[in-house]
Amino acid sequence: MAWLHIEYYSETLRMPVPMEVLLPQHGGPRGTASPGPYAALYLLHGRTDNQTAWLRRTSVERYVEGLPLAVVMPAAHLSWYTDMACGRDYFQFITRELPAICERNFPLAAEREQRFIAGLSMGGYGALKAGLLAPDRFGAAASFSGALDAAQAYDRLDPRQAADIFGSRDAVEGSVNDLFAAAEKLARSGERIPDLYQWCGTEDFLYDANVSFREHAAQLGLPLTYEEGPGGHEWKHWDRCIERLLQRLPLTAGSTPKEEE
Repeated sequence: MAWLHIEYYSETLRMPVPMEVLLPQHGGPRGTASPGPYAALYLLHGRTDNQTAWLRRTSVERYVEGLPLAVVMPAAHLSWYTDMACGRDYFQFITRELPAICERNFPLAAEREQRFIAGLSMGGYGALKAGLLAPDRFGAAASFSGALDAAQAYDRLDPRQAADIFGSRDAVEGSVNDLFAAAEKLARSGERIPDLYQWCGTEDFLYDANVSFREHAAQLGLPLTYEEGPGGHEWKHWDRCIERLLQRLPLTAGSTPKEEE
């Protein structure tokens, strides 16, 4: 497994941006049996972190070893993965430009079914938003302790920051930034729906919003798997979440992880 730190210029964001990439290596005692193309998991950070957080705070590098899967961890700053009202188009960046760049430069599969997205907290919101609003792009989307209620998030943010991200408070509900409205639209659309996964701790301050979204998705008949467990908004839970998610992903190339020698 190669760990790459990349700086490149984003045409969508109109500025240089960094990303971390875990890329399978073909062969060797800890490599994969497949030369590619590999599936890709776009793994999103939370509001108080950056693109290095998953590598620093979890064992994701160890969990992915030997899998035919690349893990792409982009920087999204304080964007909430939105096309900001007063800022840059981070949703277009995450769902369109970033996969295109990675698939041009790395041996990654271009099929929707081998392109996945997941994240924690703010990143959980961004991942489910991508799955709901860009279902043609991702085969699965997962949220860990996601901040899934944009109106609630607006009220918790600094007022100036919230306005820059989402616009006015009144404009949030029913907009593209409202995951509840996005879920309804997708359920009515007839489009292919990604496999949706959601986890939240029962002591998490975002627990009620997560339960509300779970119930909303169930009423709509969306294919959402929901799990919960004791705990709050903590990395020890997200470490277990990413390990479980990697076991769930429908990887079709390469082999299972090899045992360490």
